[in-house]
Amino acid sequence: QVQVVESGGGLVQAGGSLRLSCVVSGSIFSINAMGWYRQAPGKQRELVAGITSGGSTNYADSVKGRFTISRDSAKNTAFLQMNSLKPEDTAVYYCDAEGVQIGRWSILENYWGQGTQVTVSS
Repeated sequence: QVQVVESGGGLVQAGGSLRLSCVVSGSIFSINAMGWYRQAPGKQRELVAGITSGGSTNYADSVKGRFTISRDSAKNTAFLQMNSLKPEDTAVYYCDAEGVQIGRWSILENYWGQGTQVTVSS
């Protein structure tokens, strides 16, 4: 079993900052890319930021210049630093890890966390 746990969400005023963390544990052998997604009420889940095993990053246009994704590969952890938050950033934020599970060699799968709520008040 592979577990993905997000933390760091909360309530913050517009203009404030939050740092989300995502830890992958259990029978994970290797992790390729990791990403942060979000889903607001009544909307589809969307990619916020992604990072490859080599450190290449990509961002949604709506968060460029405000959010920064990073990872500590040795600890199977990813972070999302969110600055200058806006009310429209309010959503449940999910972490996705693309990797290989021990015993399921050569099968690349996506593992999702349960999400962490981010609420930005105006």
